[in-house]
Amino acid sequence: MQALTPEQYERLRDLAAAWQQQQGRSLKASPQYNPRLTVDALCFQVLPEDPSDGEDTAYLAGALVTPVSLSLVLVPAEHSSPPPEPGTRRHFTLPSGRYPFIAERPATSVWLWRCELIDDLSDLDSLQEASRLAQRMMDKVMSVDGKA
Repeated sequence: MQALTPEQYERLRDLAAAWQQQQGRSLKASPQYNPRLTVDALCFQVLPEDPSDGEDTAYLAGALVTPVSLSLVLVPAEHSSPPPEPGTRRHFTLPSGRYPFIAERPATSVWLWRCELIDDLSDLDSLQEASRLAQRMMDKVMSVDGKA
């Protein structure tokens, strides 16, 4: 597995901060809001490029944890990748299968593809529990047979 660069880690911190800035009020208004959680981008790894998909953009795949949900996200590996129109839908093939994503742009310089997998994290007791859940999700998503 290829290690992320310091710039990529910084961009993931920016992503979490932008998501919190854009979505903070609506997250707190949600009936599933869990005050023990924060927005965090976790467990990212470089997604191997698939030349058969016809796209030359490389992505980082990881988990976006919020006080409400857990999503699988793809972030361009390079900062210069042009963003799709927000709301654009697309399927991506990952090692465990095909997933439906929607393009989102939480800030002018931050965009991602997001596939929400769990829409209620109200039963989690801590950030550590959310982190373990994100790690298990990524282990399953990034394995060929879907088993960690």
